Amino acid sequence: MPAAAPVLDRLADHRLVPVVVIDDAADADALGAALVAGGLPVAEVTFRTDAAADAIRVLRDRGDVLVGAGTVLTAAQVDQAVAAGADYVVSPGTSRAVVERCAEHGVLALPGAVTATEVQAALELGVTTVKFFPAGTSGGAPAIAALAAPFGGVRFVPTGGVGPSNLADYLALPSVVAVGGSWMVPRDVVRARDTAALRALVADAVALATRLRPT
Repeated sequence: MPAAAPVLDRLADHRLVPVVVIDDAADADALGAALVAGGLPVAEVTFRTDAAADAIRVLRDRGDVLVGAGTVLTAAQVDQAVAAGADYVVSPGTSRAVVERCAEHGVLALPGAVTATEVQAALELGVTTVKFFPAGTSGGAPAIAALAAPFGGVRFVPTGGVGPSNLADYLALPSVVAVGGSWMVPRDVVRARDTAALRALVADAVALATRLRPT
């Protein structure tokens, strides 16, 4: 299991985190192939379906995808995710039980935080990088910039309502490590196992993020 710091570094290198809902674990290998071919070998598989743990296992077994578990709400789900091979765990909010269980397993925890109080709660748990979710309805890039002022050591992974039209706003912020989004991995296309379509969407997203990279 990769250590938390190197995993965060890899997320920062890629700048984009595809957030994917998988209805059938049998769809995961085609997704993984598309992500790798498109130049973005990263996936956050959300625990919104019963197939999540098995899908994580399929992606992990490929050996070429950095795979995380998203929408993790309980310590038991952390156990499931880690047993399946998740490299990191993402929560919509800050849960002491989830963060502490991640620490026990030695995996990176990215809990959600969108207010100063929530950021401080995360800091008290030893977390210095948080998921800013839902970004679009929580003030977006300006809100992150405002929070980064008093919390200079905190970094953010905005997710929710992020897409090609506003990606630049988030990636321009020094406090943003990476941005999570689902526009390059639509649920219906994943379900169809349309590797070519997924690869094209992923490649377009990578190209956009590359153009937005500071020179």
